[in-house]
Amino acid sequence: REEPRPGVFFFSLDAGNPLAVAMARKFYHLPYFRAQMACRVRDDGIRYTSRRTHRGAPEAEFRAVYRPTGPVYPAAPDSLEQWLIERYCLYSVDSRGRIHRGEIHHRPWPLQPAEAEFERNWVAQAHGVFLPDTEPLLHFAKRLDVLTWRIEEVVT
Repeated sequence: REEPRPGVFFFSLDAGNPLAVAMARKFYHLPYFRAQMACRVRDDGIRYTSRRTHRGAPEAEFRAVYRPTGPVYPAAPDSLEQWLIERYCLYSVDSRGRIHRGEIHHRPWPLQPAEAEFERNWVAQAHGVFLPDTEPLLHFAKRLDVLTWRIEEVVT
């Protein structure tokens, strides 16, 4: 029996590259879906749009403009931010219900406070998750390289 490890479990992931979607679904058992996506830098921030095009998948769309609003900082030890972002493994479930874990390595996230205007945010709702009508906790990270290893079945 393996010790539980904090990690991340994705309910849904959209990507614009059909090959990347197929590979992630096959080799990592991740819930990737094909989508038409665009990202443009504008004067008022970064405009990001995504519309799911995956056959048989729940309809989902996202449109927002977001921007960093302050300097880069590391997440404070034992903070909510650190708990949310500093995860070093991912979990997935295959078609037979078996749980898999993959190791992840990355440097600490270079966070910046952020703000956004959401035009459409229907991705969570497409999977039966209804977001509260409250101010979201937003952060921005310009870039972070991540290494992943092959997934392995978790022995329970």
